Amino acid sequence: MKVLASLVISGLVAGIFLSIEAGHQIGLRRWARLPVSARTVFPALESSVFGLMSLLIAFTFYGAGARFDTRKSLVAQEANTIGTAYLRLDLLPEEAQPALRDDFRKYIRSRLAVYQAIPDIKAVKAALERSAALQNKVWSEAIEAVKGSGPAEKTLVLSSLNEMIDITTIRTVALITHPPAVVFALLGLTVVASSALTGYTMSASGIRDWVFLISFALVLGTAIYVILDYEFPRIGLVHVDSVDQVLAETLKKMD
Repeated sequence: MKVLASLVISGLVAGIFLSIEAGHQIGLRRWARLPVSARTVFPALESSVFGLMSLLIAFTFYGAGARFDTRKSLVAQEANTIGTAYLRLDLLPEEAQPALRDDFRKYIRSRLAVYQAIPDIKAVKAALERSAALQNKVWSEAIEAVKGSGPAEKTLVLSSLNEMIDITTIRTVALITHPPAVVFALLGLTVVASSALTGYTMSASGIRDWVFLISFALVLGTAIYVILDYEFPRIGLVHVDSVDQVLAETLKKMD
C-alpha cells in the first residue's frame, strides 16, 4: 500500500510539474515577442482559477471526510444489530439455537471477508453472495424456529434479523457512494490550469523559484492524493480496519 501511495503521489506531483513547465514555456514564447514593459499578467483571472481550485479541494475533502465517518459508524451499527439478533436467539427453542448460532458465526466471517477482499472486485462479489446466502439460511431457520413461539418472541427475533439484513444494503450503498466523476474531472482541470498559470506568471520575471515550485507541487499533489485516499479507503493508506475490529470482537463473543 505504501508503495502504491508513493507512486500515486509521485505521479500527481510529476503531473503538476509538467503543467507548470507547460505554462512556463508558453509564457516564454509569448514574452519573447513583447517588450518588458508590456509583460503583464492578469491577477483577477489567476485568482479566479485558484479560488475555484481551492473551493473544489475544500468541497471534495469535506465530502470525503463525511462519507468516511459514515462508513465507520455503519460498521458499529452492523456489529450492534448482529449482536442484538444473536442475543435474541435465546428466545427460540433450545433445539433450534445451535445451528443458528453456528450460521451467525459464519455470517460475520463472510461480512468481514467482503471488506477485506477490497480492491479485488471478484472476491468482493463472491463474499457478498456468500453473505446473502447465509442471510437467507438464517432467516429460513428463524422462521421455522419461531412457529411455536409467542407473538412477542416472534416480533423480537424477526425484527432484529430484519435490521441485521437491512444494514448490509446500507453499507453496500455507502461503499459505492462517491461524487460524480465530473467533479473529479473539474478538480483535475483546475489543478492543471492553476499549475500552468503558476508557470506562466513566473516566466514573466524570467526567474524560476525552485523552492516555491517544489513546495507548491508537493503540497498540492499530496492534498489531491489524501482526498482520493479518503474517498476510497481500504485501497491506499487510509483504512477503517480498526473499526472492523468491532465486528471481529463481536465474533469472539460468540465463541
